Amino acid sequence: MSQSIKTLGLITAPGYPNSLVKSLKNELPDLLKYYVNEKYEWNLEYIEDALTGGTGNSSEVIGATLDKKNNKEWDFAISLTDLPLFKGKKPIVAEAFEEENVALISLPGLGSAAMYKRIRESILQLVNEMYYGVSDEDREQAEERIQSKDDDAHEELKNKESTRLVGKRAFEMLSPIQRETPEENESKIDVRFTIKSRISGALRVLSGMVRANRPWSMFPAFMKVIIFAFTTGSYALVFPTLWKLSNNYSTWRMFILSIICILAMVIWIILAHQLWEKKSDGGNDYIRKLYNAATFFTLLFTVIMYYFILFILFSAAVIILIPMGMLESQLSGSIGYINYFYIAWTATSVSTIIGALGSALENEEVVLASTYGYRQRQRYEKIKKSEEEKKEAKEEKQEAAEEKLEAEQEKRKAEEKQT
Repeated sequence: MSQSIKTLGLITAPGYPNSLVKSLKNELPDLLKYYVNEKYEWNLEYIEDALTGGTGNSSEVIGATLDKKNNKEWDFAISLTDLPLFKGKKPIVAEAFEEENVALISLPGLGSAAMYKRIRESILQLVNEMYYGVSDEDREQAEERIQSKDDDAHEELKNKESTRLVGKRAFEMLSPIQRETPEENESKIDVRFTIKSRISGALRVLSGMVRANRPWSMFPAFMKVIIFAFTTGSYALVFPTLWKLSNNYSTWRMFILSIICILAMVIWIILAHQLWEKKSDGGNDYIRKLYNAATFFTLLFTVIMYYFILFILFSAAVIILIPMGMLESQLSGSIGYINYFYIAWTATSVSTIIGALGSALENEEVVLASTYGYRQRQRYEKIKKSEEEKKEAKEEKQEAAEEKLEAEQEKRKAEEKQT
């Protein structure tokens, strides 16, 4: 590798992490030159690897990262996984092995807000740690170097301390990331970033897992349900019974009805598509609970979007289908446009239940792919298949070698017989 060029390899799990790295590829080389060392031209390469997202053991991720770095002849390598990683029950955000210039980032540990900036800052910090060293003296020198720059470029990086994984933000005050030096028996880790509080750490990881599930990507699977619910609800709008119900319901009752309908749809989707991880499936019980919580909140976010869109559609339908004079003739008390709002609200809640019970999601694969348990099973199968293919290739190579040896031996015997 040329001394004037340094290559950083990024290894990503399939899906969400890979899309994030693609958006960073044009920006990172210039930032590395600024934040690490301007004497080098920085080259960025990235690959997708199932093992990065196929294990919850950070030492296995570090080991796989080191293998990829050596095979690709990179100077530095960082793996980005969308799996939550833990030391006991303490969430791991990032780790670095200075001697071999390899590191990892667990995306859920970064939370859900400002992900692009946090990932960018984390990558820069880890490369800086591996390049200059992780000791207190090394960190002081690294910070002096950044602060000594007199240009106005990348001011946001000059405000970041050399021992911080990410810059100071409001959320970091509620759930601070701490930098620690692992015990001596952890030979492959020189520095680790974890969440200080277990409670806030669990909330941060959970929000990061929901973000990694990308609930908005699941929404197209709901189109069939929306059409079914809206069609059924629009038919109900022409009957005064729905108007009278909305006129007699109090606001708190409407809120309770909305909550019940949304939760009913979430539970129906979980049961209908078998998204709940069970104890019988094996694995760590704490991780299983995290997976289930992430599935629940991912679906909750998506169903709330579904509910809001239905409400907008019914609001337009109510105004078009129901004349004000007809409302006044059917309802008692003071009648106004607020009644349209309540009718649309009632129709949305009722249609949400109808949509849940009377239809099926259009694309089950999209829903399944938005849950951790399913993605992990797919990755394990991919890893297993890859290992089997390697084993078969090795056996075939060995058989070919044995056949070649036998052919040479037979040839040698034939030559000896002739002589």
